[in-house]
Amino acid sequence: MKLPAKPCRAAPRPLPAPRARGATLALLVLALAWTTTHPEPAHAAPAWADALRQQVERIEQATPGQLGLYVKRLDNGETFAHAADRPWYLASSVKLPVAIAVLQEAEAGRLRLDQQLVVQARDKVDGSGAVVWQPEGTRHSVQSLLQRMLMESDNTAANMLIRAVGEDTLNQRAQALLGGRGVGRITNFTEVRYQVYAEAHPDARRLSNMDLVRIAGAPVGPKRLQALARTLGVTPSALRVQTLDEAYDRYYRTNHNTATLEGYGAMLEKLVRGQLVSPAHQQLLYKDLKFDTYDAYRLEAGLPRTVRFIHKTGTQLHRACHMGVIDPQDNGRNAIVVAACAEGLDEMKEAGKAFEQVGRAITQTMLQDRIPAKGRGAPAGPQAGSRPPL
Repeated sequence: MKLPAKPCRAAPRPLPAPRARGATLALLVLALAWTTTHPEPAHAAPAWADALRQQVERIEQATPGQLGLYVKRLDNGETFAHAADRPWYLASSVKLPVAIAVLQEAEAGRLRLDQQLVVQARDKVDGSGAVVWQPEGTRHSVQSLLQRMLMESDNTAANMLIRAVGEDTLNQRAQALLGGRGVGRITNFTEVRYQVYAEAHPDARRLSNMDLVRIAGAPVGPKRLQALARTLGVTPSALRVQTLDEAYDRYYRTNHNTATLEGYGAMLEKLVRGQLVSPAHQQLLYKDLKFDTYDAYRLEAGLPRTVRFIHKTGTQLHRACHMGVIDPQDNGRNAIVVAACAEGLDEMKEAGKAFEQVGRAITQTMLQDRIPAKGRGAPAGPQAGSRPPL
């Protein structure tokens, strides 16, 4: 029997001579030096983003404190970011992720929109809205509380919904909604007051909810601290802070109720693309987020009335936010996501002026094709009211 021939093996390639190895090494060093000193060119920012950046930088220079902004065009994915990857205090803009969590719990069968919730003493807290003044035992449906929380920014309604969902469940959902990174623990609005006042005196947690409401009746500043001391039954000298600003600054350093603008913007994008709640619940949110009305407030005061804008604001001492989506209809086909926050400034007048200027900058750099020719280049109208039909 004839055995098959053994396969031929290629002879091993000889190692390069020392001189050849040296030349190869020299070429590698030269190539590394070239790539270090001549990096690959970064993708150029779109023209609208360059123009917007110039205006935002001018606005920030003329405004006390710091400004953050995230903008994304959903038709092509182009983005603009200014301090958008750091945590920002959300204030009442946290109520949108609360609302989404409530609707997701309803879709999971753990809540019903017609379910009745009862006002309890522990729900009551100062701030926007009228539910705080209603008697204990007053009943509200989950759906009506959602409307009060989003349209009126009712803090007591928000507390009732957070209680219904549960803080642990809310925070699990908030981490997923807001991207995880830079997301602080979400608390109810009573806890915010307790944490702020506890920076001034350790007995603050003994205060009742209505004690907190009465303290908030004093003007922000020295009189608010005096009201706190008086309610606690201590002298102002017993407080651990000299000013209310100091108490809030200490509280803000806990990073509770924070998120990045990139994370918040990603949540808004998923909302309008129909990835977070059912179509029926999406439309419910659009209505409560003022799809059909024009507020002439903050960002919206700088936007043309010809665009739709779903949005939620947030306001607390030296902190302000305005989050929303321009033209969210049609699953966000031509939508523009906008998330803006500011800190270290007057949260009403100065923040309102800065946000309106940001809205005007967005109009000038991104929305000229959405303004009728006769109104192109004209400033947005200042009057609030209903929007023209689509």
